[in-house]
Amino acid sequence: MIPTVPFMFWGEYSHHLDSKGRLIVPARYRPYFREGAVLTRGIDHNLVIYPDKTWQLVSEQLNQIPITNPIARALRRLLFSGAVPLSLDRQGRMLIPGYLREYAALDGEVLVVGMESFVEIWQPQRWREALEGVSSTLAEADSLLHLSL
Repeated sequence: MIPTVPFMFWGEYSHHLDSKGRLIVPARYRPYFREGAVLTRGIDHNLVIYPDKTWQLVSEQLNQIPITNPIARALRRLLFSGAVPLSLDRQGRMLIPGYLREYAALDGEVLVVGMESFVEIWQPQRWREALEGVSSTLAEADSLLHLSL
């Protein structure tokens, strides 16, 4: 049964790629991918899994930006050229194509990280480096004052 609540991808899960480049998707995430999902490149040399509904929203937003905008072109190239439909086998594994594993430097240990409405896949050292930058980025973000956090 597909959950009726909004996507709720939370937490960090450590897994390993097998010799064929397959990754076990955390069991609590699998029901959200039964109706389809897309795996693609992320902005930070990571990978991203978008459930179909979220992918549709991302695609619509990108397609509303004129292609004359260099940022829109760059994002289209990054996301759309790397996109593949996600399918899980009976053991809950997904195959990550070689070009995506290379882009994200995935080999051996992999972190699967929930981001509420999508999932990120990281090489562990890159994840640690990204987290190290979070504090300084947030310290400079005046917009957080309006969030009451």
